[in-house]
Amino acid sequence: GKAHPADGAGQDLIKRIVEISKMPQFEGKIIFLEDYNMIVAKRLVTGVDIWLNTPTRPLEASGTSGEKAEMNGVLNFSVLDGWWYEGYRFDEKAGWALTATRTFTDQSQQDRLDAATIYSMLENEIVPLYYAKNSMGYSPEWVQYIKRSIGHIAPHFTMKRQLDDYIDRFYRPEAERSHKLQANNFAEAREIVAWKEEVASRWDQIQVISSSIGDGTNGILRTGSRLVAKCAIDTKGLADSLGVELVVYREHDGESTFDKAIQLDAVKTENGITYYELDTDFTDAGIFNFAFRMYPKNVKLPHRQDFAYLRWF
Repeated sequence: GKAHPADGAGQDLIKRIVEISKMPQFEGKIIFLEDYNMIVAKRLVTGVDIWLNTPTRPLEASGTSGEKAEMNGVLNFSVLDGWWYEGYRFDEKAGWALTATRTFTDQSQQDRLDAATIYSMLENEIVPLYYAKNSMGYSPEWVQYIKRSIGHIAPHFTMKRQLDDYIDRFYRPEAERSHKLQANNFAEAREIVAWKEEVASRWDQIQVISSSIGDGTNGILRTGSRLVAKCAIDTKGLADSLGVELVVYREHDGESTFDKAIQLDAVKTENGITYYELDTDFTDAGIFNFAFRMYPKNVKLPHRQDFAYLRWF
């Protein structure tokens, strides 16, 4: 590959590799190909059996050279990063991978572990499989790997699949929604606009009466216990247009990261107050923070960001 014009460290690394390749002790052992292009790539793909890619997790942007090799029957052996994180099939014997999980925070230690793992897998698994040849001079199981790779992985990385995704996930739904909104002199569009105006006019009047999480045992939620969350909201007549969820954040090394959002159910409405509840198994271990948030909901919206009102409490 080529270093990005703004990637000074990458350019320096390539420069250093070229310098090392010219040292007497490395002559003939390191080959650097300049001006990498499709013509060079074609010759490389034709002449290799394993495409090895070992980026630093999680810095691989894609690794498209591995996709190109995949299309041409070359088996991939890579760190689970970039495209191979999506492409690798754990249970189909169609390539090999190093885990996506880091063992060490120190990169030099991780590099040594990855190198040892690569050599071990090559020596004990990959090379023996390649040389397990029959009387016709090829390895039947190696060929099966290639067939599974082409049949089960390659189709997910073609331009056709990409275009199909755009059509199925975006273009067709948007076209259908456009026709639906324009039907009957824009009747549904007018209905949605009126609903948005009503919600917007009452949004600041909505009041949270009460909220609680857990069973009061000093904030300790034990793995396998029930996660119970409740809140009461004066919805100002918008109970049917209001969604409430509990947002779970995981705490680790002083950082808070989003874990999941769990919907609360509206269980009853009395005197204009709607009561929401959540009662579910909580099987995760760790340190968590919780927060409630409410948002406008309407099945006729394409997504929540179409009407981006939100309130945390």
